[in-house]
Amino acid sequence: MPQARRKICIVVTSRASYARIRSALDAIVSHPRLELQLVVAASAVLARYGSVVDCIRADGFHIDSQVYMVIEGENPVTSAKSTGLGLSDLATVFDQLRPDVVVSIADRYETLATSIAASYMNIPLAHIQGGEVTGSIDEKVRHANTKLADLHFVATRRARRFVIRMGEDPACVFRTGCPSIDLAAKVLRGATLDGGAARGVRGVGRPVDLTGDYLVVLQHPVTTQYDQARAQATETLRAMATLRMPVLWFWPNADAGSDGTSNAIRHYREGAHAEPMYFVKHVDSMKFLRLLLDSRAIVGNSSVAIREASFLGVPAVNLGERQRGRERGRNVIDVPHDRRAIVDAVRRQCDHGRYPPDRLYGEGDAGTQIADHLATAALTIDKQISYVDDRARVQRPARRRQAVLAGG
Repeated sequence: MPQARRKICIVVTSRASYARIRSALDAIVSHPRLELQLVVAASAVLARYGSVVDCIRADGFHIDSQVYMVIEGENPVTSAKSTGLGLSDLATVFDQLRPDVVVSIADRYETLATSIAASYMNIPLAHIQGGEVTGSIDEKVRHANTKLADLHFVATRRARRFVIRMGEDPACVFRTGCPSIDLAAKVLRGATLDGGAARGVRGVGRPVDLTGDYLVVLQHPVTTQYDQARAQATETLRAMATLRMPVLWFWPNADAGSDGTSNAIRHYREGAHAEPMYFVKHVDSMKFLRLLLDSRAIVGNSSVAIREASFLGVPAVNLGERQRGRERGRNVIDVPHDRRAIVDAVRRQCDHGRYPPDRLYGEGDAGTQIADHLATAALTIDKQISYVDDRARVQRPARRRQAVLAGG
């Protein structure tokens, strides 16, 4: 009798999480021992963030369920409430789909809803991109997902060490690289795009000649500094105006403070400025990476500048605290939210030019590795022992805990 295929339920909550899992979706669909269940939720189903759900369908994936969970406001209160709504709705979705494994992606606030729902329902949970270090609330969310998860697919050697130090069983921690690097590898190999990179790039402002020099800007709010988002974006806008280089500026994600970033963009755009800036909500992942590869540099605070740009060798200027502590290649210059510092760093990066490709975050085969591990890994939800000492690979004896309670 043929073995039943494992049902792998992946929850995509944003354009970033789709890019982070895209190649794994392909690998799961084509794997003979796996069946993909795809849930699209949060900002990924909203038009104001680029209707990522439409891109997913256009890529040929069947969507099993959509979850509307984002409350308007983009502040800490609505982030907490949106996560609560997601937890309630995802529990219903998982009860209907009955997956063998649920996959939570990275560190956005709403991913906690995925992890908590699966864990409370005794469904084995896999987590992608644990063990990394950054600033803001993402740090806490990422580590919380790690402790709730049963399988871990990490991007770097250091990330694997950190997950094991958190007490996770080394046998369940797999260094696969980051799936978004798989897409970058295709672009670097010269993957062709239908109609070229310029086709389908729709936005507002002054269109950019994509055959010449231009900068890519991707700046998100910092959730622990959400009340400074508008001022921080304004500094970057003024820096770009000083440089007077053509700019492709991509819309921020749905974090606390995104209204401030968006308001800064709208205020600047409506001010009849003559600088060549084009503001874009969303393009598909492959097109974005092609645009990134052809640019002079990327400016902002997205992990794209750390991960994909490093692999592609694109110079990056990283702003502020959002990526603090994240492993980075030689392509990154870090500066504060100060227009003079930004201008100086961009000029230095443009003078430097392309960097050698860096394989820190993977070789371009993460999706295939993840699918293979999902097909073969032992599935268990036995968390009676929640901390594994990586030296002895067993928990400390119970008598040690008793001694502590006794004051010993």
